[in-house]
Amino acid sequence: MSLEAEKAHASAAITAGERRRAALAEVDEAKFSWFHAKACIVAGVGFFTDAYDIFGISIAATMIGYVYHQGGSSTANQDLGIKVAHSIGTFFGQLLFGWAADQIGRKRMYGVELMIIIIGTLGQAVAGEAPGVSIYGVIIMWRFIMGMGIGGDYPLSAVITSEFAARRIRGRMMAAVFSAQGWGNFTSAIVSIIVVVAYKNEILAEPVTDLKAIDQCWRLIIGLGCVPGVIALYFRLTIPETPRYTMDIERNIKQASQDVDTYLTTGTYVVDPIHNNERAEVPKATLSDFATYFAQWKNFKILFGAAWSWFALDIAFYGLGLNSSTILSTIGFGSYTSGSKQLQMYQTLYNVSVGNIILAVGGLIPGYYFTFAFVDFWGRRPIQLMGFVLLTIIFCCMGFGYHAMLATASGKKAFVFLYCMANFFQNFGPNTTTFIIPGEVFPTRYRSTGHGISAASGKLGAIVAQVGFSRLKDIGGTNAWLDHILELFAFFMLTGIFSTLLLPETKGLSLEDLSHEDQTNFVRDSGIPPVSEEIARIEEEHRAHHQL
Repeated sequence: MSLEAEKAHASAAITAGERRRAALAEVDEAKFSWFHAKACIVAGVGFFTDAYDIFGISIAATMIGYVYHQGGSSTANQDLGIKVAHSIGTFFGQLLFGWAADQIGRKRMYGVELMIIIIGTLGQAVAGEAPGVSIYGVIIMWRFIMGMGIGGDYPLSAVITSEFAARRIRGRMMAAVFSAQGWGNFTSAIVSIIVVVAYKNEILAEPVTDLKAIDQCWRLIIGLGCVPGVIALYFRLTIPETPRYTMDIERNIKQASQDVDTYLTTGTYVVDPIHNNERAEVPKATLSDFATYFAQWKNFKILFGAAWSWFALDIAFYGLGLNSSTILSTIGFGSYTSGSKQLQMYQTLYNVSVGNIILAVGGLIPGYYFTFAFVDFWGRRPIQLMGFVLLTIIFCCMGFGYHAMLATASGKKAFVFLYCMANFFQNFGPNTTTFIIPGEVFPTRYRSTGHGISAASGKLGAIVAQVGFSRLKDIGGTNAWLDHILELFAFFMLTGIFSTLLLPETKGLSLEDLSHEDQTNFVRDSGIPPVSEEIARIEEEHRAHHQL
């Protein structure tokens, strides 16, 4: 056997299918490296930006009310429009980018959503009004556009992280990416305090008919949200295509095998379309194939379980914010009503910022890291089940004991404690796992689409909470129906228990094992010659060369 034939025999798997399985095994069993850390950081910065932009609007909306209502507040519809616009945009972005990442490519779409977020954020920061257009209409438009980008970040970051991760650390990598939300929320409150304090003298001195300082404050707070996105943009645009997408959708097994070897050793990748142009025969994503795959109960129940769990969770996750003013007042960081109007505005803005920091540290951030610690040891399903069970109990206590607790000082402290526990067990529970599981349980050709559908279902729950419950809470008087809303949250948490039972445990399993597809014959008649044929070809070329 010639040297060239020996090299071919040593370097190639026997068939394209075996070459694919060998490359996947190399990804699944890889040791944690700088490349894995970089993937988490690049994806996490996007979620940091998302959360900053989402939660930063809470204090910015108060400032906008002061500026455009001469020290007053926005109408209920204006306030709702500003706060719900991004959720509606996110809903459409999750569906659109989820589909596009499967059809066009993870790499080709990654970074596009961040550009949209950056443009939408800057658009808000410089928004103005004119005789023919309201400032609220302009902000709502830009927040919808920003929401489209935020929506794209969910399926793209989840799927890219899961497809690059080794199976034993996949849960922790995805939890680390998602935990950046907590820090985005925390940072938005920190920036708010810094900006408000920096403008203190101007806020206290200017007349309520010309609140230039407060106008500059909210524009700064919102505008600074695009800074981490701009920093991360380059790294998103240069991240390699995932080997699973290259193999299973682009059908280029040879290129994917090379990518695995290259990025796991050097953290870089090289596209070689001339030499790596083999196209294997694998199942293709079509409408009929999608219908056939999800028509099977074993597959549909997973999609339904993931989508409903996220829907139920987000109803409570976003609806819980309806109680934040009560919580902040209880801990002494509510609206300020003494002194001049200027002092009231300044102190209220300061109190809300400090209060949001306390709530973030008190429940949001610790919950993410408890999930991080246990997700690859205990498993996703047990954490999600535990979270839904405890949240059902917590919301029952908060709802049925609402008036009794708020009637006494000790009862108010108990209510604050339960609120923080609800935040904690949402994040050490279904808020994190509903993000992780859909990024693992679908085959490569539908993984991003499935995650997008699940995430969009969650955002639909958020819209229901923001629009529906904001109207219901004032039935019979201001906040008179909040106790019943908390009881409704308990009901949805109960339904989450049953939807979780439809989901498989994904801990320690490869993405291919979770796809419910036969991997032995996954690569069909490929047109890629087996190694024996390749060796014969090289031998023939070698003999012909010597005959010359």
